[in-house]
Amino acid sequence: MGPSTPEAAVEHPEAVRQLHREFLRAGSDVMQAFTFYASDDKLQNRGYINSKTLTSKVINTAACAIAREVANEGGALVAGGVSQTPTYLSGKGKGFTQKEFQKQMSVFMENKVDFLIAEYFEHIEEAEWATEVCKATGLPVATTLCIGPDGDLHGVSTGECAVRLVKAGADIVGINCHFDPTTNLAAIRKMKTALDAAGLKVHLMTQPLAYHTPDVNKQGFIDLPEFPFSLEPRVCTRWEIQAYAREAYKMGVRYIGGCCGFEPYHIRAISEELAPERGFLPPGSEKHAPWGDGLRLHTKPWVRARARRSYWGNLKPASGRPFSASLSTSDSWGVTAGDQELEQKTDSTTDEELKSLFSHSENST
Repeated sequence: MGPSTPEAAVEHPEAVRQLHREFLRAGSDVMQAFTFYASDDKLQNRGYINSKTLTSKVINTAACAIAREVANEGGALVAGGVSQTPTYLSGKGKGFTQKEFQKQMSVFMENKVDFLIAEYFEHIEEAEWATEVCKATGLPVATTLCIGPDGDLHGVSTGECAVRLVKAGADIVGINCHFDPTTNLAAIRKMKTALDAAGLKVHLMTQPLAYHTPDVNKQGFIDLPEFPFSLEPRVCTRWEIQAYAREAYKMGVRYIGGCCGFEPYHIRAISEELAPERGFLPPGSEKHAPWGDGLRLHTKPWVRARARRSYWGNLKPASGRPFSASLSTSDSWGVTAGDQELEQKTDSTTDEELKSLFSHSENST
């Protein structure tokens, strides 16, 4: 999580390269450079020890090179990405926040990415600022918010957020992260309704979690007690992702993907569901018969009986965890940009600061 995510492009390039290849074989049309949270202010936040050597420029350069190398193997596009910043959350204003984005833009332009993605914004204001910086490059811009149907964390409606993003210059708008496919699409519907009412024509983009999150609140899955290291029981099946892809396409969405929790087999599910529209299957489907048809080869007759779409399309999987809770209680601290507890710093979080947070957490449960 955080800085330890993008630094892999420098420290473990082969792992990142192979991950790109897996998604390319699964049918991805875009190799998004591994630059999430790779702004200097994030890399320097709360005592991160490698920030002096693994700077935003170093990480973003390495990530772009890997993404382009793999994209060229399969005719995919390369996208450079920026995301929300500690600078914004600390209330330092537009100038300082946009400066962090601009540092990344110079690297993306040097590496000739095909388009830009501004993603994972909880506040429309910061997303607008990011969009403006991205748009100034002259490249196409996709901007997505990590919000649900109830709007951003400062109370701006989901529909109004979409309209404001288009007016800020975004060529593609949508939702990524924080919520499951069902909630994500509910938010996209509100965006589409507002854009249609405003007479604005723009492409739509969806990148939900691959986790079921019916029990989250406005903050999304980061409020769940399982976040981030115990979310596996919530993972969507590939069949549920196929259903999501079809629903998104029917809604008019044409940039259909996924965020946290998505594995290559989830992307392959999208590719296979939309194969009639795309006109081909991805390389990863060469030995994968759609809807379990390959099970006709199984030795057990009851498993062979599952070689059909009607079985997998109507299955209601168990959690797989005996005595598991069906839903969780979100932490619901209600802290967002402007609150003192969110002010960021370069010093490491102290034990005393953690004790205060522990006490807060215990009192809120």
